[in-house]
Amino acid sequence: MNPRSTRRRLAALALLPVLALAAACGEGGGKADGIAEAPETATASSGSSAPAAAGPDSGGKSAFYDAQLAYVRCMRTKGGVKNFPDPKLSGHLDWTRIDEIADPNGHGEEQKGGRNGVCAPEMTAAMNLEPKRDAQKDFESMLAHAKCMRENGVSKFTNPTMSHGNVLPGGDPDPVNSSLDRNSATYKQARQACKDKLLDGLDGMQ
Repeated sequence: MNPRSTRRRLAALALLPVLALAAACGEGGGKADGIAEAPETATASSGSSAPAAAGPDSGGKSAFYDAQLAYVRCMRTKGGVKNFPDPKLSGHLDWTRIDEIADPNGHGEEQKGGRNGVCAPEMTAAMNLEPKRDAQKDFESMLAHAKCMRENGVSKFTNPTMSHGNVLPGGDPDPVNSSLDRNSATYKQARQACKDKLLDGLDGMQ
């Protein structure tokens, strides 16, 4: 079975017609589900490059956060991931928490929209509402992260690439037949050392 982060990358690529650097999806929920309420104005975390202006199909940051809440309700009920975490205030996923609750013997439900992808429509809706990002800043962030990973012992970690104004993540040179041992101490230490290189919303992409 492929590693969790590989499944995450493949799921994101499969769901987006053109990968425009959205986080794979988000989480959240409502009061009745024990999920945090959407903030009146969801503010991006200090490291985010996402500008206040929303994309063409977006209703702004609050709409993005609300869509993530709908997604997490689905994940905690139909998706079968009862402890799926809330999103950050920016609306993006907290991949550290998602990886913590992921079932190592499962089929990647936490990354692929729940059991049998039942929450894929909610995932896609949230992704379509993500506020517009700066592709150049995202590319530079992922490039710095890839370089850091190699400097910390993960020599096969590849750089991101730009294609028609969109950023394609780096990481595993062959996501289908992974050559990176994500369970090794070296890989885990590199991830920890390099995590701050990634802007908010990119931590699940490479």
